Amino acid sequence: MIYLDNAATTLQKPESVIDAVVNAMRTQGNASRGAHNATLSASRTVYDARVKIAKFFNFDEPSNVIFTCNSTEALNIAINGTIKEGYRVISTDTEHNSVLRPLYHLEKTKNIDLNFVKADENGILGISDFEKLIDDRTKVVVVNHISNLTGNVNDIKKISEITHRKGAILIVDGSQSAGTRKVDVKELGIDIYCFTGHKGLLGPQGTGGLLVKDGIEIDAWKRGGSGVKTYEEDQPLDYPTRLEAGTLNSHGIAGLSVAIDYLNEIGIENVEKRELELTRYFYEEIIKIPGVKVYGDFSWIGDSNKSVNAVSDSFLGHAGIVSLNVKDYDSGEVSDALSNDYCIATRPGAHCAPRLHIALGTKYQGAVRFSFSYFTTYEELGVAIGALKDIAS
Repeated sequence: MIYLDNAATTLQKPESVIDAVVNAMRTQGNASRGAHNATLSASRTVYDARVKIAKFFNFDEPSNVIFTCNSTEALNIAINGTIKEGYRVISTDTEHNSVLRPLYHLEKTKNIDLNFVKADENGILGISDFEKLIDDRTKVVVVNHISNLTGNVNDIKKISEITHRKGAILIVDGSQSAGTRKVDVKELGIDIYCFTGHKGLLGPQGTGGLLVKDGIEIDAWKRGGSGVKTYEEDQPLDYPTRLEAGTLNSHGIAGLSVAIDYLNEIGIENVEKRELELTRYFYEEIIKIPGVKVYGDFSWIGDSNKSVNAVSDSFLGHAGIVSLNVKDYDSGEVSDALSNDYCIATRPGAHCAPRLHIALGTKYQGAVRFSFSYFTTYEELGVAIGALKDIAS
């Protein structure tokens, strides 16, 4: 199978990650629940992972690295734990339902004043629109770093500057950016960064977390066992315990920790460079195919000043995601054909991004998403390009 659905989850994991999970399952007990060797081993694994993740994102507080089962849980914790009754909240048309549904729920139950920065027909958000919507009444801004549908990359640094100038806090959905590009939470000015382990970070499913800047208060999302302060009636207030009630997935965290080691070894800049090169190659070939329409901002393709050797902020425009349609064919039918006839895995439909599909004009047709990883090859993309030519003809 040619796997081009990495924005959903990366299928190809480093062998060291798999080995770490298996070893942890054979040797580790319950982190922070005792003083015998099995539980101490789990505790050390969890602590080491916090330190590695903090360093990976240039974050100063390892104790404020909170583990969750995925970015959806992290976003729910951040959104529900910071937004109070009647708050003015700004989000965008490019968000995933992991952001939209919690916000819609709070709009109904806590009477929040919810507003959205609009996306244009290419899925682009205008910085001037953030300037207009974020005012002195705004308390929280929630925005994704990279769209899971178009691959467009938002200018988080500028959005952060506007947000903080108005006295609000910034929550960033890093589901598509963690592990695919360098993310420096201090330089970008992020207050709460939510991530998942099973996508670009190359870790196991069931892992994720959020980084909470020192001084940011998040109400406990769940309450229960913590291994400390047993006789207190409420959840202990100290991070990470405040947000980590119950048994942690230390087996998955062991794999995530080793995945961070792997990314550090190959270099996050090299991951970003390779995914951009793959994206450029795929895009430049498929736009030659009659009947293929591509969605998103690919203006950087023709900009000679933006070489694929550039990294990080030099490449605000795009990530390793290309979504398209073939003529007026239903996206599900195209994806099925790719799978059944060519053994190519893609993602059709609405991608849990309803507002953005409406902005792109693809509410009813959906789109076929191709998403790449560090392990994707040019040979695989060549087969996919040939398949699209066949389908279009």
